Amino acid sequence: MTLILLTTMIITTLLMTISFWLPWMSPDAEKLSPYECGFDPLGSARLPFSIRFFLIAILFLLFDLEIALLLPMPWASQLTNPTEPMLFATLIIILLTLGLMYEWHQGGLEWAE
Repeated sequence: MTLILLTTMIITTLLMTISFWLPWMSPDAEKLSPYECGFDPLGSARLPFSIRFFLIAILFLLFDLEIALLLPMPWASQLTNPTEPMLFATLIIILLTLGLMYEWHQGGLEWAE
């Protein structure tokens, strides 16, 4: 047990030392400049950004949340009375599908006009 703990501590310390030492071996202009998500850090901070990007991102989060809510459904089907969880799952799917159809009908999913 002590040998495993000692080996783990040595490997961890060695990897931490290498990770702090290695990036400073050859600093260049790119490594020394501030990272601003690909935008020019010296230019204007107010760049025009499409609101449609945020709409698509929110829709992605909504359907990602739907998957998280529906994940326990296979286990719920094994219950003695699975009608209530299945009813709630069906209601969630119907509401999200109706919302998606509304967004699609309103043209909210069209990236270019």
